[in-house]
Amino acid sequence: MFDGLKNMADIGKLMSQAKEMQAKALEAQEALEHIHVEGSSGAGMVTATANAKGKLVGLAIDPSLLKPEDAEVVQDLIVAAISAAQEKAGVRAQEEMQKMMGDMPLPPGLMG
Repeated sequence: MFDGLKNMADIGKLMSQAKEMQAKALEAQEALEHIHVEGSSGAGMVTATANAKGKLVGLAIDPSLLKPEDAEVVQDLIVAAISAAQEKAGVRAQEEMQKMMGDMPLPPGLMG
């Protein structure tokens, strides 16, 4: 009889942990929108800013690049800067999620 009550308590504890983990995951996802990273190209002549979710939120282009004959170079630099920012965003997002979930009892390999 007491074994059944113990199992119910264990299930209740697991449910509580699952709710806590879900709340922390939601909090972490929201925080990622406010973390900004930059990627640049062309020795800093083009800089893209993305949030840690990978969404492009800013782009800066050195005015010296804004010549019609340099359009193709500028386009390549923009793509490179955005790619660099998105790559950094992915790394930062993973770091933030690991920080937020670090104290949660997760099965091995779930966050890696």
